[in-house]
Amino acid sequence: MNEIDLVRLNFNPQSLWALNAIIGLVMFGVALDLRVADFKAVLVMPKPVLIGLAGQFLLLPAFTFLLVMVIKPAPSIALGMMLVAACPGGNISNFLAHHAKGNTALSITMTAISTAVAIVMTPTNIALWGGLNPETSAILKEVALDPVDMLLTVFLLLGLPMAAGMWTGYRYPRFVERAHKPVKIFSIAVFGLFVVGALAANWRYFLDFVGFVVFAVFLHNALALSTGYFAAKFTGLPERDRRAVSIEVGIQNSALGLILIFNFFDGLGGMAIVTAWWGIWHIIAGLTVSTIWSRRPPAGAA
Repeated sequence: MNEIDLVRLNFNPQSLWALNAIIGLVMFGVALDLRVADFKAVLVMPKPVLIGLAGQFLLLPAFTFLLVMVIKPAPSIALGMMLVAACPGGNISNFLAHHAKGNTALSITMTAISTAVAIVMTPTNIALWGGLNPETSAILKEVALDPVDMLLTVFLLLGLPMAAGMWTGYRYPRFVERAHKPVKIFSIAVFGLFVVGALAANWRYFLDFVGFVVFAVFLHNALALSTGYFAAKFTGLPERDRRAVSIEVGIQNSALGLILIFNFFDGLGGMAIVTAWWGIWHIIAGLTVSTIWSRRPPAGAA
């Protein structure tokens, strides 16, 4: 067993409660922008949304499994990569899609639908792909992972705050019009500070394993962005849609990943370090890619 597989990050029960509250706040802030019409939009433009969801929940987890087989990371790092691949789109994807001159409406619809679908697909993908790899399967057996328990946790973390945010947006539209941006910025900033604090509290472990983790996350994130883009391209979607799908598949909800790691895997070192670094790197990579795209208007754009 690799040394990093034995590491348990410093994280007390009070911090876990705080992280639960933070991700709930993040999802509430995101949901303030969502409307029932966003979900209905899948009926109006089903092809790009379905392609994006296939890239998110079918192709990326499968390609992640193959990547793990090729680079052969420590089992806990491998399972962390699989967990990240099983998460829905991240909280800044809509901003990045807009910045990239992509289809922002498609991005918002995918965020809404993928968050709802993740309640079932995230636990399913972790159990499926983690169970197919003998080394990561051993970790799942050790923690006695119950997909039903994880499904309930994901529902509480994503489903309830999302429903509360959407209800608030519907019931108090004027208040939300003024407050949604500050709430979203505040919630994401608080989570960012939490990730930085978690890394600082476990800095020695991060320094010990940073080399391979940075390498693995770089490859994995590039794979995710490419999976979304080329899945959209090969199925004939226009450039604006390709950019939106690429960003949705490449920007993962690392906050959800971290809370699942500390709830179900006791802060397992390789998983937590990969997921925390992903939360930082996908912002850097997403801003870089979207800025490059922002300087090149998509074909067919007015």
